[in-house]
Amino acid sequence: MGKAARRARKEAQAARPTVAAAPFIARPFTGLPGESDWVAMRQLLPAALASITLRDCEPIRSALGHDPSETDLNITITTLLPGAWPALHRDNGERLIAIQSVGASGDASRDIAAAILAALAAPAGVPVTHMPPVNADTPRLQGLIGPTTTFAADLRAGFDYWVPDVSALDARAKAELEEANASLVPTMRMPADACPKNAIAYWGLMGDRALIRLILTDEENRATDALARLHAASVDTLQAEQGASTRLLGAFRADGVLIPVWDLDPALGAEAYEKALAEFSARYTEALASDAPLTPEERRARSGLLSRQLTLR
Repeated sequence: MGKAARRARKEAQAARPTVAAAPFIARPFTGLPGESDWVAMRQLLPAALASITLRDCEPIRSALGHDPSETDLNITITTLLPGAWPALHRDNGERLIAIQSVGASGDASRDIAAAILAALAAPAGVPVTHMPPVNADTPRLQGLIGPTTTFAADLRAGFDYWVPDVSALDARAKAELEEANASLVPTMRMPADACPKNAIAYWGLMGDRALIRLILTDEENRATDALARLHAASVDTLQAEQGASTRLLGAFRADGVLIPVWDLDPALGAEAYEKALAEFSARYTEALASDAPLTPEERRARSGLLSRQLTLR
């Protein structure tokens, strides 16, 4: 290739418009209805569904190529789909988005929005098997979801919702579905009135270990301070009505919120900890409201919590 040709190629490359990468957003679901449910479905729950309604806007029209119908604007959010598909457009027009399989641009809101737009563009009966590129021009969920949308995770015992009719499956497909269902971690949602405001909690049995994970949507530093106050006062445990007191393992960060985790007695079910969780929630709410400086013991407790903290992306 001659110098003139190389120069022309470089000039052509330089003239191409460049699109900035999607900026990292530590708390991608802030401002959405049911933020804690979005986090739970993306990070914790094995099988769950939730419904959203999209607004009629330019990105939706562009993806569809026509004015949206009511069916087009109703989207089902789920945790996982077969084959780790990001999305599926069923023959009946229903569109499912698997938010645990939508990519990792650094902004989960844009990743999910991109999967929604891909599902809108996909022909009926076709899965979306690969995520489209996500960049700074990709819209966010906050701009696609309609103003009256609510969001609440509907926990499922299995993946039977993957198919319209389980009885119509052949033997091989039925065996694969049964295998997927058998792999699920038994999970139960704790009562809303046992949790702090805007928080949700799930009990799960993982092998021979039982855990409660509490998703807190309070500002992270304030939530950490509150947990430190309770830990320093030795009142951060969950005492079931029978059995030994539980241990606070620590807290991890996911999608910009704090999630404390307790190690429980696996011989007891979730119901045994409802009262204990409600009592903890009252103590946490009181500690969260405190503006007093942390004591030396509380600062040490805070350092201990941070040293054990993990971040899930």
